[in-house]
Amino acid sequence: MAFHALSVNKLRTTLSLLGITIGIFTIILVFTVVDSLERNVRQSVESMGDNVVLIQKWPWTFGSDYPWWKYLRRPLPSYKEMDELRLRSTLAEAISFEAYLSEKVIKYPGSSIENISVGAVSHEFGRIRSIELAQGRYFTETESATGKAITVIGASIAEQLFGAEDAIGKEIKAIGRKFTVIGVFVKEGSSIVGDSMDEIIIVPVNYARSIMNLRSERIQPFIQVKGKPSVTNEELIGEVTSLMRSIRRLRPKEENDFALNESKLLSNQVSDIFGVLGVAGWIIGGFSILVGGFGIANIMFVSVKERTNIIGIQKSLGAKRYFILVQFLAEAVSLCIIGGLAGLFLVFVIALSASYMMDFEMMLSLGNIIQGIIISAVIGIISGFVPAYTASQLDPVEAIRTGI
Repeated sequence: MAFHALSVNKLRTTLSLLGITIGIFTIILVFTVVDSLERNVRQSVESMGDNVVLIQKWPWTFGSDYPWWKYLRRPLPSYKEMDELRLRSTLAEAISFEAYLSEKVIKYPGSSIENISVGAVSHEFGRIRSIELAQGRYFTETESATGKAITVIGASIAEQLFGAEDAIGKEIKAIGRKFTVIGVFVKEGSSIVGDSMDEIIIVPVNYARSIMNLRSERIQPFIQVKGKPSVTNEELIGEVTSLMRSIRRLRPKEENDFALNESKLLSNQVSDIFGVLGVAGWIIGGFSILVGGFGIANIMFVSVKERTNIIGIQKSLGAKRYFILVQFLAEAVSLCIIGGLAGLFLVFVIALSASYMMDFEMMLSLGNIIQGIIISAVIGIISGFVPAYTASQLDPVEAIRTGI
């Protein structure tokens, strides 16, 4: 009976659906975008490893009462310090030195690419970062030690410079020098954190140190330390702190003149940021849903008014109050769920289009679909209860008389 009532007034039903459709579309779209962004960021953070500590000049988080000029006076991590750490550490599985020059031009006869990062890395970089190669190989230990003019390049660079051709063995020019390509990274896609290997080339640091100033503030060099599988982050941080203080000959009362950063710091910040965005999504979508709910309630009151005599006839034939109540509630819930499904379909289309047009995966998750349907049903119950209860309480004689 509820679906028959909806099908009789097609235009009114369609207009009623719009409010809920827009509301569900708004709130689930916000959740979908937030979830996709959070997933992208977390995947980028996880690629750094959960047992990796970075030794840097600047910390990733600042205290409100800490003078910034103290950070400014700190020395940069050096290649020599990395060597000392490798000799002294008992808890580290791998230690690497890295420095990056950004916004460089990579040239190949007949083509060139701008805004590419050139990374100077020590040999154990390949053991710290979870990287995969689509073609070729990584540096050998001898090549890293002797500093050969070779490079491993990102997938996007290989596609733009060489197209369908094999990149291995080709010579490219970067930072005024020629490098032979020996490997191509697997395509990773864009990263909000900015650590995708797609538009990066890496070269042995022992070659780069002859053409790059590894002590320059512009390239912000850092050291990565990966702990052994049985070592906790706290143990690793404790050892690295002790060793760095010893290497830099800091007195017991002197503060650390280096920062130890770990992926957990980013994960905590990500959780806080996306928690706020989730609340904002509820607020934005909540107003849209509220407007849609008022629209459904209004239409249900009109529906009760139009069918007063039918309600009277049903009750005179023995229909119980709960039957009338459920009948109108079912109509309101059906309206909202149909509107919600329409909104979810629009979100799915936008997510699919965004994933196709941009190098960024946006996905409507099963959790958001279920959430959208539940929200629609709840709004239907809340919006339809008062009109349904009013209909169930009508006196049959008065209802028939009013209808006539």
